[in-house]
Amino acid sequence: MNIAFIGLGNMGAPMAANLIKAGHAVTGFDTMAKPEGMALAPSAAAAAAGADVVITMLPNGAILRSVAAEVIPAMKQGAVLCDCSTVDVDSARAVAEQAAAEGLGALDAPVSGGVGGASAGTLTFMVGGTEAAFAIVKPLFDVMGQKAVHCGAAGAGQSAKICNNMIL
Repeated sequence: MNIAFIGLGNMGAPMAANLIKAGHAVTGFDTMAKPEGMALAPSAAAAAAGADVVITMLPNGAILRSVAAEVIPAMKQGAVLCDCSTVDVDSARAVAEQAAAEGLGALDAPVSGGVGGASAGTLTFMVGGTEAAFAIVKPLFDVMGQKAVHCGAAGAGQSAKICNNMIL
């Protein structure tokens, strides 16, 4: 599977590295981090062009919305935008609506497990979005983590993450 990974910081870089180790073609982009051992694109849109799945791991909802506005027009029909950032529910839903309007799948899939879990491939994904998009990305969740739970429609992953954070 061809994957674009946008956001290669402390969490994104090891997640992308696990996908590469599993044999996936990964093209990365980050405005600051430039990890070795991965093909890097000059822009988020260039990374997303031709990818089956675009994964993002970004600092906040405003940056997610900005990146989505750049990558969604570059994505091929039927591709899936999978955001693994922890952001607000409204941003997750807005990005999902924008993707759906362009014929794309979208998932909000925040994680639990921290940098250690990202490196070890033992993250837990709390996923919002359609069953169809979840089925496409599930094999990638299995590489990057130990558990992926489909929580419901767009925004449900972020809602589950908020509940998880309140409990822990």
